Amino acid sequence: MTNVWFITGAARGMGVDLARAALDAGHRVVATARDAAKVTAALGDNENLLALPLDVTDAAASAAAVEAAVGRFGSIDVLVNNAGNFYAGYFEEISDKQFRAQMETNFFGPLNVTRAILPVMRKQRRGHVITLTSAAGIIGQEFCAAYAASKFALEGWMESLQYDVQPYGIHTTIVEPGFFRTELLVEGASSIWPELSIEDYAERTSQTINAWKAMNGQQGGDPTKLGSALVTIAAMDTPPLRFVAGADVVAGVEKKAQLLLDQVEAHRDLSSTMALDNA
Repeated sequence: MTNVWFITGAARGMGVDLARAALDAGHRVVATARDAAKVTAALGDNENLLALPLDVTDAAASAAAVEAAVGRFGSIDVLVNNAGNFYAGYFEEISDKQFRAQMETNFFGPLNVTRAILPVMRKQRRGHVITLTSAAGIIGQEFCAAYAASKFALEGWMESLQYDVQPYGIHTTIVEPGFFRTELLVEGASSIWPELSIEDYAERTSQTINAWKAMNGQQGGDPTKLGSALVTIAAMDTPPLRFVAGADVVAGVEKKAQLLLDQVEAHRDLSSTMALDNA
């Protein structure tokens, strides 16, 4: 079945591979980015491709892009919230402006796009909202306070959204990628270092930034394989509510799940004494 895909952040990195996988599978693709020309440069000319400019932090721009997409292809069947960036740093060294910018792009951006697309999907009584969070959306990590906060927020929103939209034939899937060889760690493109400097953190910050830089281009995950996996998932009659992408994340999620169970068990007796005495 041929569907219409709407993919954000499709000018580089993971978004290009997702868009290419959907096109290769015969789907029609609306690929968006701040600069639509970069989308065309990355994906080439294709009658099934509509490249559109979109800053996901702009709600009006999201609405305009959705209108253009429906005007061209008549529907939107699969939304992939992929656009995002990485404000790295220890919490005290990330400025308030940076932290809010992180949330605007990684959290409120997907909300803007999804809010614009859901009326289309409800009218159709079908659709699939796929949102890429991260391993950092379920496992807190050092030097990732802002990034993890934005991804944890996405997880909570998506887990709740499923109940809102299921009655209208709309599926939801959270995708938690591990380390894939994309441009997320490219300095100045997707990775932004902390604006503030505190002496207590200085040595650790320098060491950690150097470690992140060294990791760029060495990640083990193949984004083309993730693109193919999402095309497979989108074709399922009952797609998963959560897809853990990468063996590194599988191991991390298993460890986190066991940690949660251990923490519950460690204080089960105390946790169970909270009821009112006269209840």
